[in-house]
Amino acid sequence: MRIARFSIDGNVAFGAVEGESPPGTTDGLVLDIIKGIPFADFELSGTKVPLSKVRLLPPVLPNKVVGIGRNYADHAKELGNEVPEIPVAFFKPSTSVIGPGDAIAYPSFSQEVHYEAELAVVIGRMCREVPRERARDVILGYTCANDVTARDVQKREKQWARAKGFDSSCPLGPWVETDLDPSDLTIQCTVNGEQRQLGRTAEMVRSIEDLIVHVSEAMTLLPGDVILTGTPAGVGPLNVGDEVAVTIEGIGTLTNKVIKRG
Repeated sequence: MRIARFSIDGNVAFGAVEGESPPGTTDGLVLDIIKGIPFADFELSGTKVPLSKVRLLPPVLPNKVVGIGRNYADHAKELGNEVPEIPVAFFKPSTSVIGPGDAIAYPSFSQEVHYEAELAVVIGRMCREVPRERARDVILGYTCANDVTARDVQKREKQWARAKGFDSSCPLGPWVETDLDPSDLTIQCTVNGEQRQLGRTAEMVRSIEDLIVHVSEAMTLLPGDVILTGTPAGVGPLNVGDEVAVTIEGIGTLTNKVIKRG
């Protein structure tokens, strides 16, 4: 099931996305509005609205976004780094999250902002110290993410908080896909229609199960929390006016434009 979060006539709701559409359009897609929230038992209302009539929002509002760095060997290599012995984790605050179609505001304190296409794991239930064999049980589904990074700031500051946590640095969307095998999916990033990244989730150094174990050893994960699983090689700069799109096989496409921060 594809679960979207949306607004219509000033109201916010979740809905199940139904139908098929040509690539790059929402033609033919409708939302069956959900009674309740997707983190508990819910029913479909049967009330349907065309996707073209609503504004898609970030599919979840996470309490926290936990990013994993250097989880693709070729990406670590392209930035002159080794694959770490243990996963490198960092946070992106909830204020960094934006949805499909929202603008990435180029931060005033950086001159080198990069895109990073990633598969995002959405947690479906409160959990802590999750055993590996139970890791899939705590997952609601998967969505596209762009771990937008102020690369120059990341290089000069020991902590990554500002480089990866600035406002609008975590686009998520367009929806959460709950029925998906994430083990070998194509991840692609384009800028202004030109392909910049192309990889597969099978190239991850550490699996999704391993990442959930690692993160939940340290902290309680809450429904709607997000784990970013790393980016393939091919990261590069974004400029004001660019349109960046992250496409993941079996999920869809997340598109955002870059604007000057006001």
